[in-house]
Amino acid sequence: MTKRSKGVYMISSVAEQYGIHPQTLRLYEREGLLRPSRSEGNTRLYTDEDLERLEVILQLTRELGVNLAGVEIILNMREKMGAMQRQIEEFVSRLNVEFAAQPSASRPEPVNSLIPVVRAAPTPLKRDRHK
Repeated sequence: MTKRSKGVYMISSVAEQYGIHPQTLRLYEREGLLRPSRSEGNTRLYTDEDLERLEVILQLTRELGVNLAGVEIILNMREKMGAMQRQIEEFVSRLNVEFAAQPSASRPEPVNSLIPVVRAAPTPLKRDRHK
């Protein structure tokens, strides 16, 4: 991924930067793969996030030979996986808060666990100094 400053970019500069024709960017937009914003004069404006998405599209098509229908499926799956990851992180965070709020004596013992749970004070890890 290339380093760039925060901002918006016009179609001509994006096309030049990535070595593609502006019509290719328009095609990606028609196919729903990119969604650039528009200026008051209806000029396409690409954000850093659009460029990151474009880099994924180009990697899939150029390096992996994925067609546009496949790219659409992969991008949709990536979005869904990202949303699921955020939900899991929120859930774990809430569990940690609730678990920390309970006194240890009032925590219920696990029932039918495959691995016995032993409650003991955690011991500090010893580091191997010979590495």
